[in-house]
Amino acid sequence: MEQTLPVATAAAASDRGAGPEAVPAALLRDVHKSFGAVPAVRGIDLRIEPGEVVAFLGPNGAGKTTTIDLLLGLSRPTRGSVEVLGRDPHEAVRRGEVAAVMQSGGLLKDLTVAETVELTAALFSDPRPVQEVLRRAGIADIAGRRVGKCSGGQQQRLRFALSLLPDPLLLILDEPTTGMDVEGRRDFWSAIRTDAARGRTVLFATHYLDEADAYADRVVVVSHGRVVADGSAAEVRGLVSGRVVSAALAQIHDGELAALPGVEGVERRGERVLVRSTDSDAVARYLLGSTPARDVEITSTGLEDAFLALTGDPAQPLGSHE
Repeated sequence: MEQTLPVATAAAASDRGAGPEAVPAALLRDVHKSFGAVPAVRGIDLRIEPGEVVAFLGPNGAGKTTTIDLLLGLSRPTRGSVEVLGRDPHEAVRRGEVAAVMQSGGLLKDLTVAETVELTAALFSDPRPVQEVLRRAGIADIAGRRVGKCSGGQQQRLRFALSLLPDPLLLILDEPTTGMDVEGRRDFWSAIRTDAARGRTVLFATHYLDEADAYADRVVVVSHGRVVADGSAAEVRGLVSGRVVSAALAQIHDGELAALPGVEGVERRGERVLVRSTDSDAVARYLLGSTPARDVEITSTGLEDAFLALTGDPAQPLGSHE
């Protein structure tokens, strides 16, 4: 689906010399990054188009943060090339075309929320109005509160407000909802989706897989420094075969279920048993016909199951990227 920028943002892009429809928002070609003898990124190829909302997933040590550092110009690749909006990342950041919301740091505890935004706004030649970014980040009502008195979630919203000041074309989020409660997470993503609908490109790394499933147009999974899956959440789930059959069943040895044809795993959660299998019908028939099981359910493999399968074995990456 074609994505369009609002008039104001498109004009800003033209003024900056970056034609957002002519070049990708981010382009990584055969990117490698090592720290001494330790490789962190091992040949990532990734193209992100303007207007996409992309979830960047991977276990700890997979290379997510290193890749984000490369996109922000905080680090240089050992080999390969990184472009942001057709430019060197340093130049894109300098021009205010890229902004980031990181997990921690960067806030002075003795300033108020409004003072923090006003101070940061002074660093840009043409920032968005302070009250506008406070409102869009959902913190206008605590503008007079000292940062040190704000909760972790409120401080994350403040970082989001700061990232909006230069009106960036690309917004990079690293675990942006850390410290937020359920309502705060929902409101935060509502604001992000509103921005994305106006044409802003968003790349976010998160450990909350439900966020990736619910809010991303595209999911990129990395493991051991390589992209192992790239597609919609449904496409990533589809890379892992099988379904999950669950039932309330206490009096049976798990080994009986594990021995059934097609069964790939058996898990207990309280009084329920969960069986992952490539032949869910056979498992369901066995449970209903040969055991006292009740409340039997069959569900498709979730994003969490796919994530675990895709990132579990460095020697056997799945999906179209290797």
